[in-house]
Amino acid sequence: MALNSINTNSGALIALQNLNSTNAELQTVQQRINTGKKVGSAKDNGAIWAMAKGQTATANSLNSVKDSLQRGQSTIDVALAAGDTITDLLGKMKEKALAASDTSLNTASFSALKADFESLRDQIEKAASNAKFNGVSIADGKTAKLTFLANTDGSGFTVNAKSLNLTGIGLSAAFTFTSAANAKSQLLQIDKAIGTATNKLASLGTSSTGLDTHLTFVGKLQDSLEAGVGNLVDADLAKESAKLQSLQTKQQLGVQALSIANSSSSSILSLFR
Repeated sequence: MALNSINTNSGALIALQNLNSTNAELQTVQQRINTGKKVGSAKDNGAIWAMAKGQTATANSLNSVKDSLQRGQSTIDVALAAGDTITDLLGKMKEKALAASDTSLNTASFSALKADFESLRDQIEKAASNAKFNGVSIADGKTAKLTFLANTDGSGFTVNAKSLNLTGIGLSAAFTFTSAANAKSQLLQIDKAIGTATNKLASLGTSSTGLDTHLTFVGKLQDSLEAGVGNLVDADLAKESAKLQSLQTKQQLGVQALSIANSSSSSILSLFR
């Protein structure tokens, strides 16, 4: 026969233990719903938390890689824009030299063509020297190569510079013509310069494509890392919501069970009436 005692109410103790357990679960579920995470701190799951923190740091550091690659894109784009201008100028120089090779020209016309030719030549040097992004150029002949970040380990993506100034395309600052015959002979030199410039621009275009491809990869890698971290620490809110309803009901029943258990000892009072 169970002992009727007012000092020790085992039923109430058991009910209280169950209620405390339910309250603890309820607090955990509410925290997950509030934060959206099933692992919000190291005490929730130390191993998973540490893993998630490491992957998050890697994903965040890829922002620096993306910034560096985008600077590389911009630097090449500026060089390509300058290259387009330079090839156009070379085409106009060829036009002027061809016109000046006409032996029927008078002195004034020849001199005007020569002046135009030299002005176009000087513009090539200016275009190459001004092709800078953030103070850096790969077209002015002063830089051999640039290396941009390619990964979080500090490895780099190297872009070889392509000099597009007069010297870089096989001409000189004194390149001009002095006679109709001389103007005709310079046409071959201009054609070579056009070929050199276009080949260098093609190489820069290939480097730009490589940067684009790697930048796309880095973006996908970052997305994958962030999704992986989410799989580790994010809570299933639909599941947690259903569990919340269950625990709230269980909590109410626990309170009632504890109330019943506490009131059981009061029945002893009827024996003294």
